[in-house]
Amino acid sequence: MKAPPKTFQPQGERRRLSWISIVQWFDAGHLPGGAEAVRSEPDGIDWVRCVPFVLLHVGCIGVIWTGWSWTAVAVAAAGYVVRMFGVTAAYHRYFSHKSFKTSRAGQLLLALWGATAAQRGPLWWAAHHRHHHRHSDHEEDAHSPHVHGFWWSHIGWITSRRNFPTDVSQVKDLARYPELVFLDRFDVLVPALYAVALWAAGSWLHGHAPVLGVTGGQLLVWGFFISTTALFHGTSCINSLAHLIGRRRFTTDDDSRNSLLLAFLTLGEGWHNNHHRYQAAARQGFYWWEVDPTYYLLRVLSWTGLIWGLKPVPRGIYDEAERRTPGLTGEGLPIARPAKAHTRS
Repeated sequence: MKAPPKTFQPQGERRRLSWISIVQWFDAGHLPGGAEAVRSEPDGIDWVRCVPFVLLHVGCIGVIWTGWSWTAVAVAAAGYVVRMFGVTAAYHRYFSHKSFKTSRAGQLLLALWGATAAQRGPLWWAAHHRHHHRHSDHEEDAHSPHVHGFWWSHIGWITSRRNFPTDVSQVKDLARYPELVFLDRFDVLVPALYAVALWAAGSWLHGHAPVLGVTGGQLLVWGFFISTTALFHGTSCINSLAHLIGRRRFTTDDDSRNSLLLAFLTLGEGWHNNHHRYQAAARQGFYWWEVDPTYYLLRVLSWTGLIWGLKPVPRGIYDEAERRTPGLTGEGLPIARPAKAHTRS
């Protein structure tokens, strides 16, 4: 990870900034000098603000004291998959790209779902991702491995003060909803409730189903700390490795790549070159052999009426791919059509 340039700050100013960072653990919208002033700062690690993130990783060591059980491992694995879908389907394909439609209630449900992943709020996530697509692998891109190096693109960029505020100008369509603004500002709330729920469930099972061999602390360590840490690094691989490994089907102005391995780790997000060529599609595995579990689950949800209007890949994109790779044919499963009853815009 490239070290940010050092800047001298008087002791009083350091104390003031540290206090602001502590308040931001609980209220991400606490920005006394304004968001624009923070975003204009040079890159620099705010260690105080990052304490909760560090503790997330340190919490994994708790396994030394809690031990393990098949129940705890299963909960951790299930939590990874279910919450990865919250990131890929909700935060990415819906909030960042609006690749399908839902009701306002459905939108809130998706926001809550994504928030359990502890990857900040929906507006913050979408704002950074939209900015990434506008400047991918160029100087303005906050997490390009080609510009800033692998470790900064993977983990360093989120430690910088300038990347903490939500750039509302990127997400004006989402900022119209006060419930989304609330979740974005108090982004610690949902992950904290999720962690407490896991501990409570483990404690209840310890007393009522001792045969499972699980405790509250064990389920907290495995279901929250270990699962959430793995989830973060799985997601971050798209920022870093998806611009370094794999193949390029399409010519884009960045170095996005397609990787089957990353697709497995991230429920289909590994088809990154496809995605950078056409962002609006609900699917990122453009062909049937490009496994994309997020898209399959979105199709299932569309049958329930919770979501509808999944955007397809245009025929012209397939034509372009086939011109570049002769013999490449067949789009995969047809796109789900919205039910007649759902005519909302």
